[in-house]
Amino acid sequence: MAEGEKSLDGLELSKQWLEAADSRAELFRYLKEQVPQIFCLKKESTPQEEEELMQSQLLYPLECFLFGEDPQEGLEKLKQGSTSSQLCGRVFKEGETVYSCRDCAIDPTCVLCMDCFQDSVHKTHRYKMHASSGGGFCDCGDVEAWKIGPCCSKHDPGADTAMVTDECGVEPELYERAERLFRILLDYVTDFLVWEESHDLSAELQPRAKDNAYYCVLYNDEHHSYDHVIYTLQRSVNCDQAEAQTHTALIDKEGRRAVKRGTLRSCQQAKDLIRSNSEHISQQPLRVEILHSAVMAHQTFVLRLGPWFQKIIGYSVGFRQAFCLVALETNPDGDQPCLISKLMLHDGKMYKGARKIVHELIFCSMLMETEFKRLFAIEFTKHYKQLQRDFIVDDHERSISITALSVQIFTVPTLARQLIEVGNVIKVIVGTVMDLLREHLDDNNRFFFLGYNSDKFSRIQVIFHDLRYILISKPSVWTEELRKEFMEGFKVFLGLLKCMQGMEEVKRQFGQHIAVEPEWEAGFSLQIQLRHILAMFQDWCSSDEEILMVAFKECHSVLMQCNNQPFHREATDYYMCKHIIHVHPYKVSQEPVSIHLPVSRLLAGLYVLMCRAGAVDRVDNLAGFDRTQLVEHPLRCVVLAAQVSAEMWRRNGLSLVSQVYYYQDVKCRDEMYDKDILMLQIAASKMDPNHFLMLVLLRFELFDYFNGSCSSKDQDELIQWNRLTEEMLYLLIVITGERYVPGVSEVTKEDVTMREVIHLLCIEPMAHSSLVKGLPENESHETGLESVITKVATFKKPGVSGHGLYGVKKELLVEFNPFFYHYSRSQHSKAEESQKKRRTHEGNDKALRPPMPPPFCPAFSSVVRLLSCDIIIHVLRRVLQRAAEDRATHWTEAMIQRALHLIGQALLEEKSQLEESTDEEVTFDFSLKARRIGSEHGKSVFLLLSKIKAVPSLEAQKDMVKWVLQMFEIVKCLREKSSPSASMSMDTSKPEESAQDKEKAERKRKAEAAKLHRQKIMAQMSTMQKNFIESNKMLYENMPESGTQGEPVTIPENCAMEHRELCVAVGPLRGCSPAEREVLTCILCQEEQEVVAQAPAMVLTACVQRSTVLTQCRGKIPANRADGTGASYPLFMPPELAVGTHTGSCGHVMHATCWQKYFEAVQNMTRNRLHAELIIDLENGEYLCPLCKSLCNTVVPLIPFETLTFNYENAEIIGQHLTLPRWIQILSARIKGLKSVAQDNECNTQASSVDADTGLCGEGQPDFRSILSYGVQEPRKFSDSIVEMLVVCATTVHRVGLQTGPNELCPRVPVMAWNTCAFTIQAIENILQEEGKPLFGSLQNRQLAGLKAIVQFSAAQRLKSSQAVIQRHFNDMLGVLLPVIGRKNTPSILEVDFFHLLVGLVLSIPSLYQEEAVDLQPSAVSSAYNHLHILHMVTMAHMLQVLLSSTDFPAVAGEETEETRAAAELYAAASHHTDRLNPDVSGSSVAERVKRGMEPFLRCAALFFNCLTGVNPPEELSSTAVTSQGQIEALCSYLALPSNVFQLFQEHRDPVTPLLQRWCGNPAVTKALRGKIQSVRYPRRRNRLIDLPEDYSALLNQACHFQCPKSTDDDRKHPTLCLFCGAMLCSQSSCCLSQLDGEDVGACTAHAATCGAGVGMFLRIRECEIVLMASKTRGSTYPAPYLDDYGETDPHLGRGNPLHLCPERYRKLNQLWQQHCILEEIARSLEVVNVMFAFEWQML
Repeated sequence: MAEGEKSLDGLELSKQWLEAADSRAELFRYLKEQVPQIFCLKKESTPQEEEELMQSQLLYPLECFLFGEDPQEGLEKLKQGSTSSQLCGRVFKEGETVYSCRDCAIDPTCVLCMDCFQDSVHKTHRYKMHASSGGGFCDCGDVEAWKIGPCCSKHDPGADTAMVTDECGVEPELYERAERLFRILLDYVTDFLVWEESHDLSAELQPRAKDNAYYCVLYNDEHHSYDHVIYTLQRSVNCDQAEAQTHTALIDKEGRRAVKRGTLRSCQQAKDLIRSNSEHISQQPLRVEILHSAVMAHQTFVLRLGPWFQKIIGYSVGFRQAFCLVALETNPDGDQPCLISKLMLHDGKMYKGARKIVHELIFCSMLMETEFKRLFAIEFTKHYKQLQRDFIVDDHERSISITALSVQIFTVPTLARQLIEVGNVIKVIVGTVMDLLREHLDDNNRFFFLGYNSDKFSRIQVIFHDLRYILISKPSVWTEELRKEFMEGFKVFLGLLKCMQGMEEVKRQFGQHIAVEPEWEAGFSLQIQLRHILAMFQDWCSSDEEILMVAFKECHSVLMQCNNQPFHREATDYYMCKHIIHVHPYKVSQEPVSIHLPVSRLLAGLYVLMCRAGAVDRVDNLAGFDRTQLVEHPLRCVVLAAQVSAEMWRRNGLSLVSQVYYYQDVKCRDEMYDKDILMLQIAASKMDPNHFLMLVLLRFELFDYFNGSCSSKDQDELIQWNRLTEEMLYLLIVITGERYVPGVSEVTKEDVTMREVIHLLCIEPMAHSSLVKGLPENESHETGLESVITKVATFKKPGVSGHGLYGVKKELLVEFNPFFYHYSRSQHSKAEESQKKRRTHEGNDKALRPPMPPPFCPAFSSVVRLLSCDIIIHVLRRVLQRAAEDRATHWTEAMIQRALHLIGQALLEEKSQLEESTDEEVTFDFSLKARRIGSEHGKSVFLLLSKIKAVPSLEAQKDMVKWVLQMFEIVKCLREKSSPSASMSMDTSKPEESAQDKEKAERKRKAEAAKLHRQKIMAQMSTMQKNFIESNKMLYENMPESGTQGEPVTIPENCAMEHRELCVAVGPLRGCSPAEREVLTCILCQEEQEVVAQAPAMVLTACVQRSTVLTQCRGKIPANRADGTGASYPLFMPPELAVGTHTGSCGHVMHATCWQKYFEAVQNMTRNRLHAELIIDLENGEYLCPLCKSLCNTVVPLIPFETLTFNYENAEIIGQHLTLPRWIQILSARIKGLKSVAQDNECNTQASSVDADTGLCGEGQPDFRSILSYGVQEPRKFSDSIVEMLVVCATTVHRVGLQTGPNELCPRVPVMAWNTCAFTIQAIENILQEEGKPLFGSLQNRQLAGLKAIVQFSAAQRLKSSQAVIQRHFNDMLGVLLPVIGRKNTPSILEVDFFHLLVGLVLSIPSLYQEEAVDLQPSAVSSAYNHLHILHMVTMAHMLQVLLSSTDFPAVAGEETEETRAAAELYAAASHHTDRLNPDVSGSSVAERVKRGMEPFLRCAALFFNCLTGVNPPEELSSTAVTSQGQIEALCSYLALPSNVFQLFQEHRDPVTPLLQRWCGNPAVTKALRGKIQSVRYPRRRNRLIDLPEDYSALLNQACHFQCPKSTDDDRKHPTLCLFCGAMLCSQSSCCLSQLDGEDVGACTAHAATCGAGVGMFLRIRECEIVLMASKTRGSTYPAPYLDDYGETDPHLGRGNPLHLCPERYRKLNQLWQQHCILEEIARSLEVVNVMFAFEWQML
């Protein structure tokens, strides 16, 4: 009924509004009444109530108004006629994964959402993935964004249905109503979003009576931290911390929050308090405003209208068009901007929540409609300058600023062209930047950034992105309008560059160091922003010859207007080698110079484009095109870099060094250093070569030095000259040799990239990411590497760690140029060294010859004249002459190396010209000049080369000199037209070849001689050794073969020879314990000591930790009982192994005393160290192993094997008496007797009178002391320090395993020692089985040493504990096997882990031998029988356990054997006692099932008895080649079990039959068989890390659809996957915080506590990294096991390449977990990384 009323109201209201003359007034009247009643009037209303009221009272009537009928019906009709949109338009949240296709995207900003990507063709292309910064939207369906595949399968409109752009089936009346409603509501929304009155409303909405109800509203800002705001709120508005945190989180998310409601006065007080409290902390107070409740109500409703608008617009294209029309229509008066412009212009003043609403409305409306997108773009461009100004002063991130929408508009190629033509957007953007940077101009109209505001400056730089977007795709067709407007914009851009030309000049410091480092980062960050823009402008210009010419002229005229660093002196004549040059004097070292010359560099770029277009002749005719003038500034810049390299500017500080570094670095060199070299080549191509070189010498300040008119004895000056000469020669090598620029020579961009890659790989083999970093990126962030890498390099895949590496192909090494101009100094020396090494390794000479460069294009062909002009010959002669005179301070090897390279270059040039020329004379005559000039004094280049060959300090260059002289001969032969090969073979090749052969032969002869000499010495030593052994035979008689230090192995006399090789660890036939001495060295004091029971203790470092590696019920950890008495965990380990205690060791040994000193020192030292508690927990006794830095928390004392004298004859006799039934009787009697003694003692009565019969009792009833008659001996004695260490270790195991306080007297201490022993063995057996390794012989030494120590420690534990306690434990444990003596709550055979029981029983039975007066323990023979009978009993119980818990019996065919008969008999007996088992199971199936199920138990038992007794195992257990059946047989023989294990039930039929009945009759067994209790199947499931998908995008897809279970908001989440169980968690989020031990922890920490007993391994999906956790406070990151195609991991998806699972790395992670090394890995990583700020792992 209520529903009906609501419908009626809504429909009636809407009719009234429709019929009213002024719908707006009617609607406003209704809103005036209803809105304040729903929102903000009541003190407290739940969000659900508010939502329901808003739906029924406000939105429902509005929808009725829109549809003119019931909205559901209207919507149904609408759906029938409408088509879905082709555009996806999904708006990205921050952190959401987006995809870009490198093959098909028009530019890198074109992206797809996860769902569209998965259904698109791009999935198989070269894609990139990265996290969105929020605010963008999916470009699926936008044909302008993609070359191919613009639509995914969901958004593909199909071939026949074209995009419908008319009203799309919306009826005219409905369209008219929609337009009307949207106009009213959008007006209302706009008014309230730009409303600045806090107390009053507009006249239309002003309520009749005004309440005194106000809100104190706190706004978000970027100055105050979370903690500041929480602190302020707690002090100002009396709220607790939780409430303050909620307020703060919402303020950050929504942008504002009402923190108090009350009267105007109370709100004013709160406001003042907040402001004053926040001012104490930060300079600025928090922004607080007081709003009237009605204003607040309307503003709240406006925010809710945003999503409603989105929903309505989404129903139909017609609605969307109506909305766009209303939003963009201008006022008839024309003075007011349209509604959307109003909202945009007010964006900077709005708070976060309001901005988001506006932006989302724009996304879902105007950006989804082509025509309206164009109109919106024009509006946006019109207000662009104002919007950017607002953004600069705004303190919010750009992602929530309206200016971020530029990427949606400016990147659309057609829109960008239209905006240039209509609104000259280039001029607008550059003009905006100029306006904002105007304050930084100096008197010369150049930028000067001293004291700039970095935050503001970084915001201004963002504007350059918009310019990049506009220029991202160059036009294929130019219209006149486009030409005109583009050139207009280009001129404004040149104006910006003009202000940069010559900015931030530097002047060399003399005398003292600079006081304050000048500001330089701003200039370079500007340069980095402009780098791609400059390239794009050149690209645009190159697409139209007319534009190119005009642009060149404009650029030249602007350069001519620049007045930076003018000359201050008149031009002078300079003479050298009969050549005169008339230039202005200028010294870089004395006058101001600037590194910023963007106009000159742009001109160089445009010149090369002119050359490529063939229009270079038009340039030469250009008035005032003086190349000497043009080259001046770039040359100064190069000289500046050279002088900085020569350390002449040391006093100018680091800022200049940094500038020069960036000038040549890959980030800037394209538009800086490279263009300067280009300008020098342009000048060299047109100037007289001698004049050009003289100019270079003048600017390098080496003119007088090479003219011979200056000399100096000042060492510093000489070093400077030498360094400058090196740099100058290097520059000449670069100018003449670097031709890999399209336009300078006939090369393509691909050739250029190939050459870069070859040179990078000549330094060393590199990973793909390192190569990418070393290559310049284009505007689409592409380097072109993929297209060339396979041509130049071979790929070597990575191993389990490290990354894949590329190595350069051998055949391409001829292209290596040691003076490659993009090498830094360190790269140059590395490359040179590695190439020399390689050549030596291959047996070649060490000469690094210059490669043959490609020929210059015609416009640059005359650059090579530099190599043959008079000045260069003069310079080379001077350099070589100094070396020939060998005056140490006047030359350097580097100088000679460069000179030789230049000569080589010149000879190669001459050779190629001679080979290509036909008849005409070759004018390039370097070789002739080099032989002729100066030859009369013996000082020609050629003769000097022969001289320097003999200079001893130039030994390293000998091969190079040889090669240069060879080249002279080749060129000479070519000139004389004689056959070079003939004369060459006589002249130079032969002698060199023969010399090389001689050298090789000599080396070989020496090696042979050395080998013979070694053999002779070895033979002599061997005979001496034999003689010594012969003469000292006596010494060697008793040495063990291994030759280790130790005593002779004495075999007990009564141990007959046939028993010596017995491989049996249990029972009367057990083998002997090894008796060799164990001498170990302490890692701390380096002293040796033998391990002896009575000696001071030696200890092993160890780490005890709780573990769920073997659990069968992940996520369930049993609670510990408070008392240690009950028959519960830890006394009985449940078969699920839910949580165990693992003790591992790194195998390093110390003296106990040394360890104690070390531990104390660590504690004292660590307390003073920053964040040391992150690595080691001192409170819990942690420390790092002194040697390997493994994390440890205890030590295990080393105890030697007990040397036993075993009397086999005696054993045989005893065996006849001590059968299993007899043993059970004796044990029962002893237990009963001990109980009565205990009771007697408690009653203080006299001792029991059972003492009488102590003889070997017959078959009569055994008495209390019968057990002693089978052999007793004194217990082992240990030194005090060993006993002390036993306590230390046992206490730690107990404390960690049960998570309790340390208490060495707790009765559960010995139980935990036995448990850790059993669990550690099970964990090791699990690893061996998992890795397919044999049981014995494959453990690492550290594992073996640790295991032996733990077993011996557990065995010795009973000596330290109260015997009564141990007897009680034994009694309780035996109760499982002998239910007669058990207690009420003794578990059934299905509820215990029998290996833990076996260890407990074996290690506790000696306590039964304890007498009041004397300490006794069983003799070797008694122990052997005890072990045998316990093992037999436990094995039988375990077999029954396997049988009863099995449901799937394998079908095994085979004839009947004794084994199958026995198995069938056991099955029949069990069936008889339970009435539940399936009777149709064959004996062979039972046998197979039981043997498979019990194999892990037998393997663990073998490991245990081996470590307990030291008896060597049979060889079959040390090999993997043995079959499973062979393994079981070997295990049975080692454990003294019959090879047919079922025979046990036959042998012990009498005692076992009643036991079988009792075992099967237990109520728990009956329940389990009925399926009421879940029981564990055997063999247990072996745990592994979960299976991960091969393709990482599948995981990202999973994360994308992940919904946090505890929150509904759309905030960024961090989905994190638990690798143990596969649970997806919401980490690092306040929504999923929970309490653990009274402390707030994140979802991962809470999960790790139950899933991994505190240890966790998580994959953070969006960050693509593993997190290892070990406790609430400790964790570390680890590389994810996903690699890209180049064998590299990608943390945080920084590179974004497709990733695939690497099985080897995942296996390694699995091992890390199963070997319990996670703690160790965390400690190691924390030790390596010096933690400055502690990360709160518990909040993860």
